[in-house]
Amino acid sequence: MSEGIRIDKWLWAVRIYKTRNLAADACRAGKVRINDKPVKPSHEVKLNEAIVINLTPLIKTVKVIGILKNRVAAKLVEDYLEDMTPQEEYDKLKLMRELNYEHRRRGEGRPTKKQRRMIDIIKKSKF
Repeated sequence: MSEGIRIDKWLWAVRIYKTRNLAADACRAGKVRINDKPVKPSHEVKLNEAIVINLTPLIKTVKVIGILKNRVAAKLVEDYLEDMTPQEEYDKLKLMRELNYEHRRRGEGRPTKKQRRMIDIIKKSKF
């Protein structure tokens, strides 16, 4: 038997996905790739493999540094993976958050229908 662990279990253990079922579903949907090939949830992860994960707004690239069987604390995750995601991906995510953000003063409540229309017009003009 080779030294490895199922990719769905590893993705869950290093906290990329909240549940193992979500990790397995992402693998089945083709959102997890190794060597530009989609992998099944049962694929065995090996040391120094580069994994590309499509997290919808962000395409995350990680390198496997350690194999682990159980979920670890968030502070210990960096001992098992190396984040190789380009800075442009994080910048893109930050820009998306800034463009979609609207500030409302405390106590103003929900916007009225007229205010909502104005917000939509302003958001569309930024793109």
